[in-house]
Amino acid sequence: MKPLNVAIVGATGLVGLEFITILEERNFPIDKLYPFASDNSLGLTVTYKNKEIDVIPLNEKEIEKHPVDLALFSAGAGVALDFAKHFVNAGAIVVDNSSAFRMDDDIPLVVPEVNGGILKTTKSKIIANPNCSTIQLVPFLQMIEELFGIKKVVVSTYQSVSGAGKKGIEELRSQISALFSFHEVKPEVFLQRIAFNLIPQIGPFYEDGYCEEEVKMINESRKILSMPKLDIDVTTVRVPTFYSHAETVWFELEKECSINEIHRRIKENKEMVLMDDIEQMLYPTLIDSSGRNEVFIGRLRKGREHKNYLSAWVVADNVRKGAAYNAIRIAETIFGDTND
Repeated sequence: MKPLNVAIVGATGLVGLEFITILEERNFPIDKLYPFASDNSLGLTVTYKNKEIDVIPLNEKEIEKHPVDLALFSAGAGVALDFAKHFVNAGAIVVDNSSAFRMDDDIPLVVPEVNGGILKTTKSKIIANPNCSTIQLVPFLQMIEELFGIKKVVVSTYQSVSGAGKKGIEELRSQISALFSFHEVKPEVFLQRIAFNLIPQIGPFYEDGYCEEEVKMINESRKILSMPKLDIDVTTVRVPTFYSHAETVWFELEKECSINEIHRRIKENKEMVLMDDIEQMLYPTLIDSSGRNEVFIGRLRKGREHKNYLSAWVVADNVRKGAAYNAIRIAETIFGDTND
């Protein structure tokens, strides 16, 4: 792969900074790095390969002044809708981490190890990065579908506050500090107090009682897997942890499963880590996955009464695996993988 000019839109945010870290870790071939951000970040710098780079204001004039081959977006749906096409018109491929384009029929929604082949044939210059909770789920769904067939899947998530960005992290931190100091707290980022609490809602509710995050996971899973009739139900819960999301996943399968076969397939998959040994009390926790790029899987078990049932525990770092790492692997697939 020849060196590319790369823009990061939302460069001072949680995922934007993780983009920079992973680009450096993976030795992604960069000629020039352009960190774009809102006017609120002007005067700030980002660090790439021990060099401080000034943040660039995000506007049409600056986009024209800094032509790029690849633009990695993590600045929200509104920013993506306003500026992605300006980068495309200037010759870039855009990988967008927001919900702006995910359900557009003409724009691929990609987890490379699941449906990355579409990147070789698509004519779209915008590629959508899925929701963090979807990214860690669909590789395991695909594996189980290939092995045993899925009749139904039910998912409950336990999602950390970093899913709401830096503000979510700061709200949990400040609430914990306040409560230990016997001060009252007032929720601002989350609808309820998050410290020492669970909130069974992520995003606004729809009329049918499902919230936005649940609907995202349902629709995105069906699109990525090319299974428009997949019977999937989801409940999403915000939990008072800083990083990584966990999911309980329950299946009704077309045929009886083999736990040993699932173990074998996970061990063969370089994007997954198996932690499943009850004799050793071995199962993944959020701490195990933090700072890692893989999906961690454990607590695999058949139903006690129905052998066509399967339950699992799926954990991943939402900022890395669930956002920045997946987006960069999309770029590597498009331009040529540097980390075979």
